[in-house]
Amino acid sequence: MAAPADRAGEPRDGSRRSGPLAGLMSGSAGHLLGLVIALLLLCLIGLVTAGDRFADFDNMMTILRLASVIGVISVGMTFVITGGGIDLSVGAIVALASVWATTLATQTMGADIHWIVMVTTALLVGAGCGLVNGVLIAYGKMAPFIATLAMLAAARGLAEIISDKKTQVVTERGLVDFFGGEVLGIPVLVIVFALVAAGAWVLLNRTAFGRRTLAVGGNPEAARLAGINVKRHTAILYVLLGVACGIAAVLLLARTTAGTSTHGGLYELEAIAAVVIGGTLLSGGRGTIVGTVFGVLIFTTLTNVFTLNNLDTSTQAVAKGAIIVAAVLLQQRVAARNGTGG
Repeated sequence: MAAPADRAGEPRDGSRRSGPLAGLMSGSAGHLLGLVIALLLLCLIGLVTAGDRFADFDNMMTILRLASVIGVISVGMTFVITGGGIDLSVGAIVALASVWATTLATQTMGADIHWIVMVTTALLVGAGCGLVNGVLIAYGKMAPFIATLAMLAAARGLAEIISDKKTQVVTERGLVDFFGGEVLGIPVLVIVFALVAAGAWVLLNRTAFGRRTLAVGGNPEAARLAGINVKRHTAILYVLLGVACGIAAVLLLARTTAGTSTHGGLYELEAIAAVVIGGTLLSGGRGTIVGTVFGVLIFTTLTNVFTLNNLDTSTQAVAKGAIIVAAVLLQQRVAARNGTGG
């Protein structure tokens, strides 16, 4: 029986009815709305502080170009974190893929056959690194933090060995012209990011693979008892992220026209931060591709606003750190509220 209400319309036992608005704001839609508001506020700050320089169409495209590389990685990271894992090696994998795809032998093959050889090489290198991570974590029972930390060191070191710590210029202009070009005024890099995000959304939200990912991240033992091959699925998630790193390496080659072992510095932190503020739970079991995209755009826009206003990178780092802390605290508060039924 419902508790009797007092004159204010609230139950006398002190509990509160949660109306439709409260339910909306406490759910995923409310979090997404918060991300939209945060992005709009950043844009408003950019307009006020930088004026036409920020609102310029070319500047908007610059923001999206910068977001495309880390955005593709963040989309892949969403799957891994949703599945209960984490990957600290994505930046090093991007560097290794970019170096391997721009070696003299690879570019010569690209010139003789087609520049798609360079793209395939980057994807295979990324997938291979992801497979090693996945096998060590799923079948070797290594902690994701340790396994991917080892990959971070090994991939970065191998990239330095292959390139002899030198920058390798992309001589196959077909790749640069294609991925560095535009379609109806929109950069191809942005189109690739949009296609990856759209495909990932369908995969996570409309397929059995996505449902298994949520199940594995939420409760691996229950997923195993339900008939899901948890080890194989976990390994596939890391391969998927490795492929995303390969795609990001190709986009980076088109943007910088060079492969180098220094590519991808701190990409792992930026990707994890974008995923977390987007609303994906670090503990696994819940993920949102749309939230991740907004997380990437928020960080990229923040960087752009700071750059236009000639603010130092140290202040920018503090601001990003504050955003991450606020996002995690919000996640904990929502999780506690849901756990207590409030």
